[in-house]
Amino acid sequence: MGSPNNKPARIFSPHNHTSPPCTRTHQIGALLLIATTFFLTRLFDQAFPTCPPSSLNNDHSSPNVVHVSDGGSLSWPQRGYGSHLSLKIYVYEEDEIDGLKELLRGRDGKISADACLKGQWGTQVKIHGLLLGSRFRTRKKEEADLFFVPAYVKCVRMMGGLNDKEINHTYVKVLSQMPYFRRSGGRDHIFVFPSGAGAHLFRSWATYINRSIILTPEADRTDKKDTSAFNTWKDIIIPGNVEDGMTKRRVAMVQPLPLSKRKYLANYLGRAQGKVGRLKLIELAKQYPDKLESPELKFSGPGKFGRKEYFQHLRNAKFCLAPRGESSWTLRFYESFFVECVPVILSDQAEFPFQNVIDYTQISIKWPSTRIGLELLEYLESIPDENIEQMIAAGRQIRCLWVYAPEFESCSAMQGIMWELQRKVRQFHQSAETFWLHNRTIVDRRLVEFSSWVPPMPLP
Repeated sequence: MGSPNNKPARIFSPHNHTSPPCTRTHQIGALLLIATTFFLTRLFDQAFPTCPPSSLNNDHSSPNVVHVSDGGSLSWPQRGYGSHLSLKIYVYEEDEIDGLKELLRGRDGKISADACLKGQWGTQVKIHGLLLGSRFRTRKKEEADLFFVPAYVKCVRMMGGLNDKEINHTYVKVLSQMPYFRRSGGRDHIFVFPSGAGAHLFRSWATYINRSIILTPEADRTDKKDTSAFNTWKDIIIPGNVEDGMTKRRVAMVQPLPLSKRKYLANYLGRAQGKVGRLKLIELAKQYPDKLESPELKFSGPGKFGRKEYFQHLRNAKFCLAPRGESSWTLRFYESFFVECVPVILSDQAEFPFQNVIDYTQISIKWPSTRIGLELLEYLESIPDENIEQMIAAGRQIRCLWVYAPEFESCSAMQGIMWELQRKVRQFHQSAETFWLHNRTIVDRRLVEFSSWVPPMPLP
């Protein structure tokens, strides 16, 4: 902000408008126009009923359609989303803001984007890269609908580039240099937190970015935190980062097996981590080893699967069980679609992406985590192979929405994310530190015009 001795720029301008007289004829004409509009609207509503917003269909002409596998398509509902994508997103450059480079590369600047591409933090890198090359990117802040703040903090933290205290301090420093963040209170700014910790990686998230749009696969973290950082009304659930070698068409490292050749009814392939649901599955597998495969895997040593070996085991069952771990979400849910086993969700608080276009009852099963036991295996065994094949086929159609593919792909995770972001766009921006005057000028508490705000600024 400018020096206290500087006078604010002149912000008042006179308005001298001469309005034409409003006669009785004008009033009658206006009433007739309103009545005619109402009548025609009702007529068209009855003649053309609305289509269901969430279903697989074969409409290839509408711009709000995403073409999925096997010739089908998914339509985002026009209500709340619009008929076509028309976003403008500004992506902050790493050298543009003091501190942003540290959130991407660590305090010494030695951590590369490639080093952060694998694992769950890979979505931070992929989304950033795809937005940099997107046709929806704008380089003009004044015309942007939304602002993307890139950071690889989960990776940077895991690789020793910043500790928790440094991450918190750096985020606050970065945000204080963003006039547009202050203008809206962060409501039009996007952050990605791709791991089970969610936005809690930024310890002061509740103070500074509690109004911002958070992209995360994690909708619940109450096992270790008193409150969740996820808000279903402003944030967006994104797919987990599935191994690239499994998402490539026709050249995946492991191909699905026919149902008749699968050895097990179900499997759970993961570490116990002391979690009740996982421990129950491991014990259940010991009692029914011919039905359930669930070895107790380790972080390292002989009890750890390699990536290819892991997917070879995963494909060997009709159902892939996905219990809660440290948090409610699990990557196993997304991985199951690429080995074509039906995911069985055993995590009561789990949230899933793109719920306005995907009917999850067609592609998965959700079973109460409190009823893990023989009853679950008996239920799964009772499902005919014909029904399993139908669920697998439906999952095969929509799994392209789990893949972080380039924009030219007709179906991808980014397509879904862009539609969800478009729903968040606001025409007007305000915060507790933003004010406006009769001539539409945006000012701060000192009545300094927005164009003259100088960082660092107090945050809303």
